[in-house]
Amino acid sequence: MKLRDTFALAFRTVRGNKLRTGLTVAIIAFGIMALVGIRTAITAMEQKFVESFSAMGATGFTVRYREPRFRFGGGDELKKEKKGEKKEKKSNIGKPITKIQAELFKENFKFPAQISLNLFGAQDAVVSSGGKKSNPNTRVYGGDENYLDQNGFKVAYGRNLNQLDLSTGRNVCLIGADIVKKFFGDDLERAVDKTIKINNIPFRVVGTLNAKGSTLGMSLDNVVITSYNNVRRFFNSNPNASFSIQVKVPNIQLMDAATGEAISTFRPIRKLTTTEDDNFAIDKSDSFASMLLGLLSSLTISALVIGFITLLGAAIGLTNIMLVAVTERTKEIGLVKAIGGKAANVRWQFLFESTIISIFGAIIGIILGVLVGNLFSMYLNTGFVIPWGWTIAGIVICTLVGLVAGLYPARKASRLNPIEALRYE
Repeated sequence: MKLRDTFALAFRTVRGNKLRTGLTVAIIAFGIMALVGIRTAITAMEQKFVESFSAMGATGFTVRYREPRFRFGGGDELKKEKKGEKKEKKSNIGKPITKIQAELFKENFKFPAQISLNLFGAQDAVVSSGGKKSNPNTRVYGGDENYLDQNGFKVAYGRNLNQLDLSTGRNVCLIGADIVKKFFGDDLERAVDKTIKINNIPFRVVGTLNAKGSTLGMSLDNVVITSYNNVRRFFNSNPNASFSIQVKVPNIQLMDAATGEAISTFRPIRKLTTTEDDNFAIDKSDSFASMLLGLLSSLTISALVIGFITLLGAAIGLTNIMLVAVTERTKEIGLVKAIGGKAANVRWQFLFESTIISIFGAIIGIILGVLVGNLFSMYLNTGFVIPWGWTIAGIVICTLVGLVAGLYPARKASRLNPIEALRYE
């Protein structure tokens, strides 16, 4: 019997036992679906993170306020300072970055870089115009003339903020595409020079922003951007609100030098002595993105564990089913061997059967996994994702599972004595 004939016989046998084959295929398919589905969703999340952080790019970093470190025993650095345990009154520990400090940094930082000062205003602002009113979920940001470029926004129509807007504190703003569509329709140009109210405070729209989409379910277009002076006056009632300073250098090779210059420039502004630690933090955009991508890698490991456990159960189930098949087809095996069939033919037939079942499970599991994973991709508004590496790996793994699961039953079937097999009841 040729190998091709053995494979055809195995395929007919698998197709003839539809219930048994279907149950085994389903077990394998769920394992592969978990593996490929989670990996597809993670790939979509990675794409979204990369898109989000590419706005600032690998050549940017943020100088921000660092809160006091809390330690066991109920004492933090502020309490120790008050008790006299550490003489760090000049270090401004526990104090935010003020407007004066941020502006002094921008004035004194001589490195060739673009600097943006910004202050978060609100995440529950209400926008109203022409009798319409938005839900209380609009975010308000305060920035300067460099804020849009530093954060990946592009002006669609109108103009950006300028220095006169900051110095005079006039009520002007730029609005995102979601707000434009709600109050002025799909034409982004119609909103320019119109007046809207933000928390009942009138603002003139000087520019509209191109759509950016959403990140993790949060729309990046439901935003209002005004000057940080307006945010301080109208939207930020917290006296301890801290400014953030974004720095963008023209070349990634200048990053280390720029961060070093930023530290040496800001330490005197924060009134730190040479023996005191920095009371501000510097976050590089690429390191933050790497941290988040590292968290996603741990999810991949979880997917591997889930898939491995499921496939292990599937392998055990497949082995058991193949052993049952050997018992049920003892007479058939005896007949094959009696008419001249070799032990190798019997062995290959059972190996082919277990491998065919495993590959069917892999194909169905991969299709389901890609579809389920891309439901999450659609939610994140990313493109259709196919993790080719994991798809190929799934087929290879299932082929190995089929071979391993069918090895013992095939060996047992090939060793049957034809005379005893024909007499088996």
